[in-house]
Amino acid sequence: QVQLVESGGGSVQAGGSLRLSCAASGNTYSNVYMGWFRQAPGKEREGVATICTLGGGTVYADSVKGRFTISQGSAEKTLYLQMNSLKSEDSAMYYCAAGPFCGGGFTQEFRYWGQGTQVIVSS
Repeated sequence: QVQLVESGGGSVQAGGSLRLSCAASGNTYSNVYMGWFRQAPGKEREGVATICTLGGGTVYADSVKGRFTISQGSAEKTLYLQMNSLKSEDSAMYYCAAGPFCGGGFTQEFRYWGQGTQVIVSS
């Protein structure tokens, strides 16, 4: 089992920045693929970024490339999402997720999910 707790969401004006954090506990060593997803009201959940904690390989959604950066903490128990140049369309609930297998992008199996942190970007 893995427990994931997100933090760092909030309200920001367009063009601003936020840094999301995800604290992982439990069996983190067996769940090496971590990612950020988001879901806006009335829309399906979409992948934002993923990282393989074994080698650091990353995947980004086209909509966030060049603006968002996913990274892991030195203890490999914290996941970050640095979000710059935020746009109103980035407004959503952001979720941290973890799974046992690296690769496959957003279609890979993510077994564990956090409760989410809300991001609101006003224009």
